[in-house]
Amino acid sequence: MTETIRTSTSAYGSGRPSPAAAGTSPKGLKGGQLGLLAVVVLGISTIAPAYTLTSALGPTVNEAGLQLPVIFLIGFIPMILVSLAYRELNADSPDSGTTFTWVTKAFGPWVGWMGGWGLLAANIIVLSNLAGVAVDFFYLFLSQLTGSPELADLAANKALNVLTCFVFVALAVWVSYRGLHTTKLVQYSLVGFQLLVLGLFVGMAFANWSASDTAIPFSWEWFDVTRIETFGQIAAGISLSIFVYWGWDVCLTVNEETSNGKRTAGLAGTLTAVIVLAIYLTVSIATMMFAGVGDTGNGLNNTEIHENIFTALASPIMGPFAILMSMAVLSSSAASLQSTFMSPSRSLLAMGYYGALPEPFSRVSRKFATPGFATVAAGIMSAGFYAVMHVVSENVLNDTILALGLMICFYYGLTALACAWYFRHSLFNSMRHFLLRLVCPVLGGVGLFVVFLQTAVDSWAPEFGSGSEVFGVGLVFVLGVGILASGAVVMLIMAKVRPGFFRGETLKRDTPALVVPE
Repeated sequence: MTETIRTSTSAYGSGRPSPAAAGTSPKGLKGGQLGLLAVVVLGISTIAPAYTLTSALGPTVNEAGLQLPVIFLIGFIPMILVSLAYRELNADSPDSGTTFTWVTKAFGPWVGWMGGWGLLAANIIVLSNLAGVAVDFFYLFLSQLTGSPELADLAANKALNVLTCFVFVALAVWVSYRGLHTTKLVQYSLVGFQLLVLGLFVGMAFANWSASDTAIPFSWEWFDVTRIETFGQIAAGISLSIFVYWGWDVCLTVNEETSNGKRTAGLAGTLTAVIVLAIYLTVSIATMMFAGVGDTGNGLNNTEIHENIFTALASPIMGPFAILMSMAVLSSSAASLQSTFMSPSRSLLAMGYYGALPEPFSRVSRKFATPGFATVAAGIMSAGFYAVMHVVSENVLNDTILALGLMICFYYGLTALACAWYFRHSLFNSMRHFLLRLVCPVLGGVGLFVVFLQTAVDSWAPEFGSGSEVFGVGLVFVLGVGILASGAVVMLIMAKVRPGFFRGETLKRDTPALVVPE
């Protein structure tokens, strides 16, 4: 059912990919399957506004308080700067490997491999997180649908929770394996539904905010960053807000399968980030006005509701329509669980294609033209990570979100800096090149690495995040920095097993850009 599509032995010596079959990219991915709208929908689906807000709104308010809106704006700045760097790199070298391929071209195979590992780790972490949210809201939805509160408690049964998670992951892998046509049908319906429900939630929150016991009036002071007391709070808040924007880069991952992929994929990534910013500002302001930021009841600082803010606020705001919010978060997490597989599977495919991972990762399904082996492998890794984390930490959602912020800062920042270095010989050819290939990437990359370092230092303390620890070290630090360190170990093993890539034989700066079908 599968076939191996990779560079030939002679190509490894020259660093040139083998010729593409008609209508496909050199890796065997089918071109021209997605237009601009489809890629933007895929990007919004991966970000999953309903899911990300219900998971991150509480922890972000806990760090930023009333300055939540300005934290979202500050978190957006490095995102838009990095997205512009991605556009420049994609226009020059469209490749499904994105960070892995571009950082390798800029800084060499060792740094490139670690960039690819950071991307893979972030995706595996969030896939497990998505599955966890889907499980919680699945049983909550069954409870609301049947009027049986005890059904919601089934999510607390660890064995049943993990088993249900495996089922969700298996379904997502199945849809992803079948290709982008099936994915589009799923995503149009699920993304459209969650955006409609979020719109209803915002409208009813604005309409009824004054009737809430914890309501607070809107204030422009919410956009005043000077009211945040310490830089550590800003860094933690930005790290969390970065999580809620993360996912737009999937638009670039499918560049080999997009019509006019050199232009469309980059434009879709930027549009997705801007659209999501508008959604987040609107939802966060409406939610703050209705719920306030107190630490009791519906207040957003009440740690008892942090893992699922919308569970607590749906009934007070939406009344009999509250079940729609449960359905929206369930569909959002399920849709993102499926669409997020696009990124790690295609990154693994690229790493296999260029010889940085074992040969099976370069295999593409003959029937569906998808990275079959890599998709299944990503599913197994994410399900396994969730099972382990669910046993280790009682607050798995919060800890993985914080660790995810570290991963995102690492590989986004590395990609942005790679853009400036890769284009270093053309930076001063025009004002456009100076801004988009130097100023924006460097500002975005340096900003993300500052947040990475600050969060890494803070997360060493066990009290950071949920309070879980491993031998006295905070679990967030163990997850974030520990997983990156484990990547270095795997890299050394791969250097022994697949030395060609690490000698610069399969992918280097002058490797020609892939010919992406129109």
